Formats: sequence, C-alpha cells, structure tokens
Amino acid sequence: MTTGALVHGDVARHLDFSDEEHPVALQLGGSDPADLAHSARLGQQWGYDEINLNCGCPSERVQKGAFGACLMAEPQLVADCVKAMRDAVSIDVTVKHRIGIDKNESYEFMRDFVGTVADAGCTTFIVHARNAILKGLSPKENREIPPLRYDAVYQLKREFPELEIIINGGIKTEAEIDLHLQHVDGVMLGREAYHNPYLMAGFDARYYDEAGDPRSRAEVLEAMLPYIRSQLLSVRAGDTKGGLRLNSITRHMLGLMAGLPGARHFRQTLSDSKRLALGDPALLLAAMDGMTMR
Repeated sequence: MTTGALVHGDVARHLDFSDEEHPVALQLGGSDPADLAHSARLGQQWGYDEINLNCGCPSERVQKGAFGACLMAEPQLVADCVKAMRDAVSIDVTVKHRIGIDKNESYEFMRDFVGTVADAGCTTFIVHARNAILKGLSPKENREIPPLRYDAVYQLKREFPELEIIINGGIKTEAEIDLHLQHVDGVMLGREAYHNPYLMAGFDARYYDEAGDPRSRAEVLEAMLPYIRSQLLSVRAGDTKGGLRLNSITRHMLGLMAGLPGARHFRQTLSDSKRLALGDPALLLAAMDGMTMR
C-alpha cells in the first residue's frame, strides 16, 4: 500500500480486513518519513500486527514513486523512515529488500544497507535472494531471471546473528525450507503459497509443534463457506464496511487442488463468470464434484 493512498485516499477501503486473517502485516511503499509514520500509525489503529517497508519491488511505477528496490541505494533515508515508523507505533517494523540492485553483486552493498537500517532499530529483514534489475526487466522477469544467491543471505545471518533474517525467492518445497532453516531464522514463500496453498497445511505441526492432523482440502473449502456467506450478505445489504463478491474470493482459491486429479475442473468451475455472477457459495461445492479428495 502506498503512503499516498493512505494519506489522500479512502483509508477504510484500503486497510479494512477480516479478523480471520490475523496475523497480518501491512506493507508500505514510500520514502517520506512523515508520511510513512502517519501510514504506520493508521496500520496499528486498524489492527495490523506488523508494518513492513518495501525496499524490494523493482517496477518502474514504484521507482517513479521513489520507493521499492531503488531505496537500497539510500540506506540512510531508509533508516530515517524506519526510525520515524518505530517512533510512531509499538508493533514491529520490518524491511523487505533484495540482495542488490542492477549489476551490483557486491555483498558489502547489502551488508552496509542492513547495518545502517539496523542501527535505526529494525531487527527483522526479509531478503529476496536476487538482485533487482531496475531497467530492462519486468516485475515478473525480476522474479525469475536474476540468479538466486542464497549464500549471500546465509552470510548476512552469520554477520548479524542478533538480527532475524528471513529468506525469500524461488522456494517451493518443505525440503528446501528445511535446508534454509539450517542457515537463517525463517522462510517466506511467495508465488508457491499462492499457486499451491495446501503445501502450508502441515506447517503448524512441522514447524510450530502444534498437535493434530491438518484439515483436508475439502475441509478447508467447507470452512470457507461461512466467511463467504457473510461477505456476500454485506454486499447485498450495502454494508458501509463493504464486502467481497464471490469472484474476489474464489480467484484466490484456484490453486487449492493443485496436483490432484480433477484440479483443472475445479479451476474452471471457480472461474465460470456466469455462475460467479449468481453469487451462490454452493459453487465451491460444485467445483469439488468429480474430484478425488484426500
């Protein structure tokens, strides 16, 4: 969320979320300390659990707004932004960044950036283990073409053992997660969490020692129905807080059955615009018909 959208826009529309989503972080894009402090304060007032500063997005639109990965070239400005936000809120303020920008593959560049920002009180850094190419690559290409250099993130943790270092970039399996956790404090899943969300079903037991078997995919889907019904009721009632239409929910569930027989049928059913327009949550149950569930 850009600071401009929060300073000048509809705060409720941008920041409202459902209690079921906790814990949830508000990632901010901006480079003005005062605007970031104001936006962070709003985030805390609206119940967010963490404020994160985006120093990793490489898109040209973001660069024109003077934030994202280009901020890595201005570590003292980022430090000033972090301090302003930390002074404004009591929740965690974290930073997400790349390991470098453009052709600068110097480890020292990233190390000095982290050291400067850490001096301002940031203790958690989420590191996408690729350089950001600011000119010539699209955001999608920036997630795929620059080579992954996980060792640079491992070295960062060795050099700053007191900081929480979380690694991100190209991580898709539990085996890969387990390997990274031998070197850093945490792992962030990006696209894989979206395209194959059921991968996370066993994480509570595997990584957080929580007892019990994970819900099946069918149980996950059925557990969504009360939430969907409440959102649709808000839409129909014209609730001032708003509500989500069915397609705004189902489009984020298309990967739930990834890897199972019938997954294509599931995706096609949940993408049927005519049936979605009817706003009937039973569409989710219809999508399961004919699938081999486990």
